[in-house]
Amino acid sequence: MKRFLTFCTILLSCQSILIAQESITVSGKVTEMESGIPVPSANIIEKGTSNGVMTNFDGEFSIEVPSNAILSISYIGYATKEVPVDGNATLNIQLETEESALEEVVVVGYGTQKKANLTGAVTTVDSEVLQSRPVPNVSQMLQGVVPGLNFQTSGLGGELNSGLNFNIRGSGTIGSGSNSAPLVLVDGMEADLDAINPQIIESITVLKDAAASAVYGSRAAFGVILITTKDGKPGAPRINYNNNFRFTSPLHVPNMMDSHTFALYWNEAANNSGQAPPFSQEVIDRIVQYQNGEIDYGTVPNATGDRFQYYTGSNANTDWFDELYKDFSFSQEHNISLSGGTDKTTYYTSARFMDQNGLLAYGEDTFDDYDFTGKLNTEITDWISFNYSTRFSRKSYNKATQQSGLFYHNIARRWPTVPVRDPNGNFGDASGEIVQLEQGGRTDNLTDRLFMQGQFTITPLEGWNIYAIGNYKLTNNNNHANVLPAYAYDVAGDPFPVSVGYNSPGYSSVYEYHRKEDYYSTNLYTDYSFNINDAHNFKVMAGYNSEVTKYRTIGASRSGLITPDLPTINTATDESRATEGQYQHWAVAGYFGRLNYNFKEKYLLELNARYDGSSRFIDDKRWNLFPSISAGWNIAEEDFWNLDAINLFKLRGSYGELGNQNTSNWYPFYQSMPIGTANGNWLLNGERPNTSGAPGLVSSQLTWERVTSWNLGLDLALLKNKLNLSLEYFNRKTLDMVGPAPELPAILGTAVPRINNADMESTGFEAEINWRDQIGDFNYSIRGTFSDSQQKVLNYPNPTNSISDWYDGRMMGEIWGYTTLGIAQTDQEMQNHLENTSQNQLGSNWEAGDIMYADLNGDGEVNSGDGTLENTGDLSVIGNSTPRYRFGVDLSGDYKNFDFRIFLQGFGKRDYMPNGPYFWGANGGMWQSAGFDEHMDFFRDEDSQMVQAGIAEVNREAYYPRPLFGSGKNQQTQTRYIQDASYLRVKNVQLGYSFKAFQKSRVRFYISGENLLTFTDMIDIFDPESIGLGGWNDGKTYPYSQVFSVGLNVNF
Repeated sequence: MKRFLTFCTILLSCQSILIAQESITVSGKVTEMESGIPVPSANIIEKGTSNGVMTNFDGEFSIEVPSNAILSISYIGYATKEVPVDGNATLNIQLETEESALEEVVVVGYGTQKKANLTGAVTTVDSEVLQSRPVPNVSQMLQGVVPGLNFQTSGLGGELNSGLNFNIRGSGTIGSGSNSAPLVLVDGMEADLDAINPQIIESITVLKDAAASAVYGSRAAFGVILITTKDGKPGAPRINYNNNFRFTSPLHVPNMMDSHTFALYWNEAANNSGQAPPFSQEVIDRIVQYQNGEIDYGTVPNATGDRFQYYTGSNANTDWFDELYKDFSFSQEHNISLSGGTDKTTYYTSARFMDQNGLLAYGEDTFDDYDFTGKLNTEITDWISFNYSTRFSRKSYNKATQQSGLFYHNIARRWPTVPVRDPNGNFGDASGEIVQLEQGGRTDNLTDRLFMQGQFTITPLEGWNIYAIGNYKLTNNNNHANVLPAYAYDVAGDPFPVSVGYNSPGYSSVYEYHRKEDYYSTNLYTDYSFNINDAHNFKVMAGYNSEVTKYRTIGASRSGLITPDLPTINTATDESRATEGQYQHWAVAGYFGRLNYNFKEKYLLELNARYDGSSRFIDDKRWNLFPSISAGWNIAEEDFWNLDAINLFKLRGSYGELGNQNTSNWYPFYQSMPIGTANGNWLLNGERPNTSGAPGLVSSQLTWERVTSWNLGLDLALLKNKLNLSLEYFNRKTLDMVGPAPELPAILGTAVPRINNADMESTGFEAEINWRDQIGDFNYSIRGTFSDSQQKVLNYPNPTNSISDWYDGRMMGEIWGYTTLGIAQTDQEMQNHLENTSQNQLGSNWEAGDIMYADLNGDGEVNSGDGTLENTGDLSVIGNSTPRYRFGVDLSGDYKNFDFRIFLQGFGKRDYMPNGPYFWGANGGMWQSAGFDEHMDFFRDEDSQMVQAGIAEVNREAYYPRPLFGSGKNQQTQTRYIQDASYLRVKNVQLGYSFKAFQKSRVRFYISGENLLTFTDMIDIFDPESIGLGGWNDGKTYPYSQVFSVGLNVNF
C-alpha cells in the first residue's frame, strides 16, 4: 500500500509539472555588477526555448514567460547568468564581467584546474565547436581546430571506415617498432578517437607537453587527448533529437583522355621509344566513328571470332573514373538523447544510428554504426557518490573483397578504348574491375565495443576527495572475406572464368578471423585542496594506476569452395588449411603525484611525477621515474598592474620527462624459436615433421625511449575577454630510440638485436586567437589557429652515411633530387648540353623534349655519386614533404534566428614529389601508364606525329617532357616537378535557422557543405589532403569526398 501511495504521489507531481503554467510579463534592468552601468543588447532567453528578447540602450527589457520559467542572461564579455522567475514580475539583474570567466575549470590529468592557473600546454575544445559540423567521426571534427594537433588522411584515403592519422606536435619517434600516437582517454578510459559518438562529447582537452601529460606516464609520451562526455542535469526530462542527411560526391577524380586523343598519345609515346604503334589506323578510324556516333559498338571480334578485341583493338570511349564512381551517394545519421534527474541523482542516455553508402558504382560498399550510451550519477550520502557509465558501439563495414590497393592501381591503367560491355551487353574480360567488384566476393568486418566504468567518490573532509575507478573494455572483431570465381563472356555469350586480383581464373577461397581484446584499468587516487591565510593555495594529488590488455586471435582460410552461395571453411575442399592464432598481453602500472601551488593566483607552480613500470622491458629496465615542473606568472594580478583592458597576462614555462613504451614487439627481451608446420626436410613415420629453429639473440639492454620537452607560453585576455590569445614555443627530444643493430662480424652466425641508440628533436610554435563580440542583434566570433613544427635526427648509427637512411642532422621529410635546367627545345640544344654534361647514367638517346639536368659537382657527369653524404653526386636537398604552417580559421555568428559558420583549413608550406602513372602519364611500360587530360601538356615540336597529323599544335613551352615507354630518364626526382602542395580549403560552410515549434521546444534546421573549395598551386590531378599515403603511389586510393547535407535538431 505504501508503494502504491508513493507511486500516486509521484504521478500527481509529474502531472502538475505538465500542466501549463500561468504566463506573466517580466520586466527589469540588466546592469554591470562592478559599475552599475546598464548593459545594452544583452540576450534574455527563456531557458530551454527560443523565446527571447534583448535589452535596450538603457539595459531594460520586458518578456512574457511562464511564472516558473528560468531566464538566461548573456552578453559578450560577461559571465552568463540564470535567474528563476518564481512568479516575480520585476527582476533587476547584475552581470559579472567575464574576468570571472577566467574561473573556468578545464579537465586535466586526474582532475580539473582553473584555466587561469594552467602552466602547461593545454588546449580545450567545447561541444559547440565539435557538434557544429555534420561529419561522421571525431577526427574530422578536430582537424584544424587545435593548434599542434595534426591530422592527415590515412592510407585508406576516403574509405568509409577510415579515420585520420594524427599526432601532437609532429612525429615524435623513428624508433624501430615505435609510434608517436597520443593517448586518447574517454572519461578516463582508453579508447579509439573515432570509436566515440561525437554527439555525446561535452568537451575535449589536449595535453601537449610533458608537464601536462606527466601523470599518465609511459602511455602519454607524445601527448594526451582527454574527452569528457555529457552528464545529465537536474530537472525535468530533456529530449534532444537530431538527424543529418548527406549527399557525398568524389573529390578530385582525374579526367581521362578521350579514346581518340589517348590512342594518338599512346602511339606518340611508342614512336618516341622506338616501338611499333599500339593502335593501327583501322582502329583509330573506328574510334573516330564511334565518337561521332557513326557506329554504336565499342569492339569487334578477334581474328578467330570467339572473343572480342580489347585495348589496342577496341574503339569505345570510356572514362573509367566516371564509370566506377557514382555521381553521389546518400547517407543518413540519427541521434537521440534523454537526460534529467534530481539534485541527488541524474541520468543521461543516448543512441545513434548512422548508415553510410560509398562512392563505388559497382560492388557497393556500406558502413553502419550503432552507438548506445548510458550514464547514472548519484549521491549515496552527503560524502559518498557513485557514477556508472556504459557505452556500446557496433560498426559494420561491408565491401567487395577486391576493393583494395590493386583495384585503385588498375583504374588509371584501364584504357578508354575498352567498352564497359561488349556488343551483346555482357561484361568482357577487359572489364576486370567491374567483374571483380560485382562477382569476386565480399568482405564483412564487424566490430563490437563495450565500455563499462564505475566510480566511487568519497569526501571525508571539505577539500579532500578519494576516488576509486574501475574500467573495462571489451572489443570483438569478426572478419569474413571470400574470393569467388568471376566470369566474363565471349562472342557467343558463353561465360568463361577470369582472374580475380592476383588469383588465377576459377579460384575461390574463404577467410575467417576473430579477435578479442579485454582491457582492464584501475585508478585509485586522492586530492586535497587547502589555503593558508587566503593567499597560499595548495592542491595535492597522489594515486595509483594499473592497466592490463589481453588479446586473443584465431583465423583460418581454405580454398576450393564447393558453391559460392555458402562460403565457409567447411564447404571448401582444399586439403590444406591455413590457420593462425595468438594470445598476448601486456601491462603497465604507475604511482603518480602532483602538487599545485599559487600565491594569490599571481605566482603559479606545478610539480608532477610518475614512477612507471611496463611489462615490455626486462626486470631491471622495467621501472623508471618521470618528473616534470611548470611555473607561471600572471602579471595582471599584480598590484602595480593598472591596464584595465588586459584581464589576463600570464607567462609560463615547463620542463618534463616521459618514457615511451609503445613498441610493436611486446616481448623484445624473450628469446623465441621459429616454428614450422610439416616443413622438415626428412620423413618421420612417412610424414614431414614439424620443426623449430634455434632462437636468435636478444638485447638485455633494451629499455624506454626517453622523451624530454620544454615549453614556453603566453596567455592574454583583453577587453573583458572579448579577445584571447595564446602562444607556445616548444622543444621536444626523443632519446634512446630503438635504432639499427650494431655491426658485428658475420662469424656470429645470427642476427644482431637492435638497441637504444638513436635520438631526434622536434621544435615548433603554436598560436591561437579568439575574438567574439556583438553588434546589436548580431553575435559573431572569429577563431584562428596557426602552428608549425620540424623534426631533426640528432643521432642515428649510419656507418656508410647513406642518404637513403636516417643520418645525423637529417630533417624529417627531406627530398633529395636533381636540379633541372629545363626541357631541351632542339636536338642541337641537347647535344650542346651533353658535350659538357653526360647523362648516360640516367638514360640514353637524349633528344629534343628530354630533360637537361645540372652537373652540380662539375665532374662532367650527372649521377647520384655513391649515395653517401660524402659523395652525393649531383643530388641535393630540393624540398621537404613535412606539412608546415598549419592553420585553421573559424568564423561563426548568429542574427536573431539565423546562424552561420565558415571553417577554413590548410597548410602554408609543403613540397611534394609525385610519382607513378597518375602524375607522369606515359610511365615505364605501356601497361603501367595512364592518360589524363593534364598529360597532353607535353613537349611537341614539328616532328611530333600528333602535330604532323594536325591533331595537336607545337608545344615547346610544355609542362611535361616528351612521353616515353620503358624509360624513366625524364622522371627522376627533380626541381622542375616538385609540387607546391600547400593549400587552403573551405572545409565547411553551414547556415542554420532556429525557431520555437511548441511550448518549451527549440528546433533548428540547417544546410551544410563540406570540402567546398580548394585553393592550391598543386597539379589538379591530386587532392592535396590525400597525397603521400604510401601504398600504390599517389592517387591510387579511395577518393576524398565533397559532402552536402541537411539536418534538423529538436530540443524539448
